[in-house]
Amino acid sequence: MEVLAVLHARGEADARAIREALERYRPMSHASVLTLLGRLEAKSLVQRRKGEVGKAFVYSAAKSPRPMMRRLLRRLVQRIFAGDPASLVASLFEAKRPTDEELKQIRALVEEMEKKGKGR
Repeated sequence: MEVLAVLHARGEADARAIREALERYRPMSHASVLTLLGRLEAKSLVQRRKGEVGKAFVYSAAKSPRPMMRRLLRRLVQRIFAGDPASLVASLFEAKRPTDEELKQIRALVEEMEKKGKGR
């Protein structure tokens, strides 16, 4: 997931750039990054092309992150929060209090969801 997050943020990157992006919070060897990229490529989650210089390949995410995040969050809510999404949100707020700007964005999301719900 972390490797895919780097690729989604950057568009594309070689293994060295991915390793450097993860280094601060997830130190990995170059070989480990290559192994992960190979597994992700086998699952059709990343694609690669030959880089402009040298032997390195340049990798990019093969799919949009949204469907994958939705699936992952559904499983997380089901497994960890007994199917209760409000518990997930409460846990997020306990872990890190939202800023005023984040609260404003959350209120707007809730209002949008309420409008969509009324149209059913």
